[in-house]
Amino acid sequence: MSVDDIDRMILAFVRAAKQAKNIGFDGVEIQGGHGYLVDQFFWDRTNKRTDRFGGETLAERTYFASELIRAVRDMVGQEFPICLRISQWKMGDVNTKLANTPRELAAFLAPLSDAGVDIFHCSSLRFFEPEFPGSDLNLAGWTKKITQKSVITVGSVGLNTDFVSMRIKGETPGVAKKTIHEVLDRLSRDEFDLVAVGRVLLADPAWVTKVIENRLDEIIPFTMKSLETYY
Repeated sequence: MSVDDIDRMILAFVRAAKQAKNIGFDGVEIQGGHGYLVDQFFWDRTNKRTDRFGGETLAERTYFASELIRAVRDMVGQEFPICLRISQWKMGDVNTKLANTPRELAAFLAPLSDAGVDIFHCSSLRFFEPEFPGSDLNLAGWTKKITQKSVITVGSVGLNTDFVSMRIKGETPGVAKKTIHEVLDRLSRDEFDLVAVGRVLLADPAWVTKVIENRLDEIIPFTMKSLETYY
């Protein structure tokens, strides 16, 4: 992308945020994970630029995202929430990491937080797995500890196996009461502030109600066939 291309892309995000606010949305979320455009600037494997949008360090490679977030903030004002979704893992390599230590994660998050992010949506393949050795905190937990910002956790909530294993390895899905109890326990301990669920709702739109009412035995399990709900 030329610098002009980048400027036009930032403007497109700004216009989208403005439209979302004008039609009554309560906030916007910018997709900064999973190999999409913003995330491609974070990774040294995909960002080989030698101008200000590149850099040798992870913190330097947040420049594009930071400029984008600032531009959106200038448009929507200070009271309109901006959420940024981030992920360590990628569909092509679920074991890879942007930040390998809490120190590296802090260096990555600082410019993004300063640019105007209110909420970090932290995508893990399995929310219940620790992000770094020596602590039970997952990515959302570490992000909250470092930034003191609100965070969302997500990743295999209510499933007995992760989506990648289901899709690639053919593992059989089912309802995992253990992960439901664990996410509720971690939520009560303020490890994170919000929990995102997606695939389980395709199978059972009443999933949240059943969890709140402790009707876990009534939950309809997610299967790959549930994806047909999209169509």
